[in-house]
Amino acid sequence: MYLGHFSLREAPFSITPDTDFFYPHEGAQASLNMLLIALRSGEGFVKVVGELGCGKTVLCRQLLKTLHQEFVTAYIPNPDMGPEDLLLALAAELGLAIAPNVSRHQIMGALHTCLLEHANAGRRVLVCVDEAQAIPVRTVESLRLLSNLETEKRKLLQLVLLGQPDLDDKLARPEIRQLLQRITFSEYLGPMLPRRVPSYLEHRIARAAIDSTVDTRIFKPRAALAIAHYSGGVPRLINVMANKCLLLAFGEDTQRVTVDHVHLAARDTPGVVARPPWWLWLRPALDLRPAPVRKEESS
Repeated sequence: MYLGHFSLREAPFSITPDTDFFYPHEGAQASLNMLLIALRSGEGFVKVVGELGCGKTVLCRQLLKTLHQEFVTAYIPNPDMGPEDLLLALAAELGLAIAPNVSRHQIMGALHTCLLEHANAGRRVLVCVDEAQAIPVRTVESLRLLSNLETEKRKLLQLVLLGQPDLDDKLARPEIRQLLQRITFSEYLGPMLPRRVPSYLEHRIARAAIDSTVDTRIFKPRAALAIAHYSGGVPRLINVMANKCLLLAFGEDTQRVTVDHVHLAARDTPGVVARPPWWLWLRPALDLRPAPVRKEESS
């Protein structure tokens, strides 16, 4: 409803993962750098664990977008399936036609042949498993077997696991410790720093604007800090609150989002901090200089 009001061509704060809006704050960029270095150096198994709503899926898609010319890529968005189904999903991603009612051994054989063909042609294969904490324990063995596929020189398949902190708990279970031992690089993706939130808001507004002349400073400085506080730096919460703030500003026919809009949005958004610190609203967000000392006080 508010797109024309703010001169936007699309909604800037959708919670659908979209690499056009990828914002490389410290945590996201560190995770992406680790993944690129590990995969380009030939590591077979790497892992990223992130808190809920902190951008694991958009990180995964950004990784695939970055490497699509270097790797044959496959993406498994929901690995909550049995061992055979996981292998079939991977085969489908790699373009293999598997006959119905085949055994797991036959599926593995077809995958091995496919991977060897890619290797002989000089192509590397990357599989990203999102929401990896949902993998059933009995399916983890299939991942371990896939990691065994290699030549004398390199792995035939490189795997990235992305999941919530529950993934670490699952991998720590004694019966699947062999898989944990194969993970050579691991990274944690947490919320963004509060000081990055204002530039994050402007970044998304700029990406959604109809052209470069649109003023991206829709959120007043104190409003941006308030969103940072309420959301705890979690991108999904930031997006939900920012979208509500734009609706409120549109409803009042104003071009700027204020602290009052953020308060109202926070009350309507589950998961935010209960109340702001009293001192946050006493002075403008960018005026952090100490008050001048009067002469009679300094004498």
